[in-house]
Amino acid sequence: MYGPPVDMSFKDLCHVTGVLSEIPREGQRPLNRNVQGMYMSRVLRLSNNNLADLDGLEYTLGLLLARPSKIGWLDLSFNKLKSIDSVLCNLQELHVLYLHGNRIWNQSAIDKLGALQHLHTITLHGNPIEHTQNYRSYAISALPKLKKMDFSSVTRNERALAKIRRCCPTYANDF
Repeated sequence: MYGPPVDMSFKDLCHVTGVLSEIPREGQRPLNRNVQGMYMSRVLRLSNNNLADLDGLEYTLGLLLARPSKIGWLDLSFNKLKSIDSVLCNLQELHVLYLHGNRIWNQSAIDKLGALQHLHTITLHGNPIEHTQNYRSYAISALPKLKKMDFSSVTRNERALAKIRRCCPTYANDF
């Protein structure tokens, strides 16, 4: 039912809606479309563009993908995003989210993503946020279903520390 990723990376896009006037990059497998011309995919790559915000993301997904509510992987790496937009919380089937190489600086912005029950992989390295105290521990605490962060597995010890952080935030800062 679902095909390869819709790859809109390296398109010099400044707005998410700009995707609608572009042709996806060709991959090893051909993209399939339904009778309405929408792509049969659960993966969208928007990496290496100039996106400063995600205005119009839901609208764009609705016109681009056959089943936009089923998007499971979104690559927004290497853009100019300064924050984690709450529109991402509407993507309830999201399993993988790449945000590395942006300009995200506010650690508490990660908390928004806790609403994503299926999110098990995230990347945030290469953002100013990674220089904040307890960056990795904070993210694992905010996103307890994570299995991988920044391309490395979440360990049992990290998960235990995250549990302490959730129960006793002031105590956990000592580690």
